[in-house]
Amino acid sequence: MPATTDPEPPRRTRVRWLTPRLLRGCLAACLLGAACLTTGAVAAADAFEEEPISAVPRNAVAALQHRLDTGAATLAFDARSGYIAAVLAALDVPVASQTLVFSKTSLQVSTISPHNPRALYFNDDVYVGFVRGGDVLEISVADPALGTVFYTLDQSPSDRPRFMRQTDDCLLCHGGPKTGGVPGHVLRSVYPDATGQPIYAAGSHRVDHATPFEHRWGGWYVTGGTDGLTHLGNTTYRRAAEGRLPDADQSRAGGPRDAELAGYPALTSDVVAHLVLAHQVHGHNAVTQASFSVRQALHREAALNRELGEPPGYRWPSTDTVLDAAAMNLVNCFLFAGEPPLPTPLGTDSPFAHAFAATGPSDGHGRSLRELDLRTRLLRHPCSHLIYTASFDALPAELRDRFWTRLAAALAEGSDHPATRRLAADDRQAIREIIAATKPTTPANWAD
Repeated sequence: MPATTDPEPPRRTRVRWLTPRLLRGCLAACLLGAACLTTGAVAAADAFEEEPISAVPRNAVAALQHRLDTGAATLAFDARSGYIAAVLAALDVPVASQTLVFSKTSLQVSTISPHNPRALYFNDDVYVGFVRGGDVLEISVADPALGTVFYTLDQSPSDRPRFMRQTDDCLLCHGGPKTGGVPGHVLRSVYPDATGQPIYAAGSHRVDHATPFEHRWGGWYVTGGTDGLTHLGNTTYRRAAEGRLPDADQSRAGGPRDAELAGYPALTSDVVAHLVLAHQVHGHNAVTQASFSVRQALHREAALNRELGEPPGYRWPSTDTVLDAAAMNLVNCFLFAGEPPLPTPLGTDSPFAHAFAATGPSDGHGRSLRELDLRTRLLRHPCSHLIYTASFDALPAELRDRFWTRLAAALAEGSDHPATRRLAADDRQAIREIIAATKPTTPANWAD
């Protein structure tokens, strides 16, 4: 991705453009518990804009805005669906990645319902949210320096479409405890009523690749042949007496009706896309947490060395502790630690499954970290495809060195690492060989 300059300076800016309708939706989400409106979240937002984190955005959305500003790119507006098709194409986000959430748990709460769900699309770095009839497209992108960066695009025709960077407003929800204290994503499963409003007294579940399937996808539609897979998707609930979980009110086992999705780019909310999304959101948050914690620790260490007259590069034990913890957390995440086994095989005939597996890269034997298993687990070779992203490559060198050392140890024959003890010896060796063949920056002899 070419380096580009965002037109806004990398400083704290108050967002004042929100329409009254969107502002009411945001406030409603905060008051109802969808957001985390705390002094801790605001303090975190300030910390993200200070050294060593503060930087000019350099990401796929900033690059697209630069092309729009220079006339090298345009976005076609559709009277029915706005910019969504054009944005997906411009950012190389596959339509087949569409997942549909009908719970009122995001910015445009007044528009979302079981009959008008919010659609999410993603590739390895970019997430795009679309609501039919909504005021804006919601976009988030993995930025190698800033973690997750949030933008909106006004859903009205313009000769000069502009992605507006959002800071404080989005970080109230996406920069606190639910995201590990960094700018990130929150994937939740709730118990929605017939209107899509979560029944907050029933609780909710955070979703990542380790979440039990029976706790996933509440408030979401799920399609693609999930017979034998127990989950909370496709269901609305009636409120129950205090202390009891709500009772199922209505279930659509096949997902939304096709007629309800007129104007959406696809008619699916594919279970395979859901599975990849759960890992990828967790993975992006883990990369950002590791990056921020280590960069801040190294920054503090350098300042301490200057104050105490220690030589540059003097290593304090506290910095080693941060480096070790960050490396191990990344290894656990990238090796799908805690992933529950699939209780039943899933079909591989979805367009998303084929598109995801075909992206590569592959080694000389045609093996790839994107090969899907879908019989007992998500991936044939369970190691995260996020290892190929710019965000991973931008991690501090010392952190990457420790990551490679600990990943090799976890994949070594005879290792009792919690994330790999389920893997046979040839599975571990295959992962090492694939990474060595497809990741040029892998240390020499790493796969031996």
